[in-house]
Amino acid sequence: MEDYPHEIDEQLAGFDSSVNSVKTMLDKLMSMPRKEPQQKLDPLDQAKLDLMSAYTLNSLFWMYLVTQGLNPREHAIKQELERIRTYMNRVKEITDKKKAARLDKGAASRFVRNALYEAEDKESRKKAASKKAAGTPASSPYPKRQKRS
Repeated sequence: MEDYPHEIDEQLAGFDSSVNSVKTMLDKLMSMPRKEPQQKLDPLDQAKLDLMSAYTLNSLFWMYLVTQGLNPREHAIKQELERIRTYMNRVKEITDKKKAARLDKGAASRFVRNALYEAEDKESRKKAASKKAAGTPASSPYPKRQKRS
């Protein structure tokens, strides 16, 4: 066993437990048939699962390159991770659009029509009330009778 600085014992122990945890999860995932969980998902959730799997595997490969002393920023894995992130952003945009409120044009036009109708109705009532107060009858379909002397 090689000698290493003992100041990093805690970090190495944490790294070891994290690797074991990832290995356990990957073993569970690999033991399941791939089609089984996907059949229960809608296409958008299937895309999310595929992207998450691809991102996870590429991230693990990134970590592998680091442990081998290679710079992953100079490797093609960097472009692959960026490509996956782009698709993840597209899926997020689609999800956000699904959640966004939609305008029901028919309902909106009914609201506007009814609001305008009430406004017109209130205006005509105000005019009638002001004519009545001024002593002139509200517009009547019959002509005004004149008194005979």
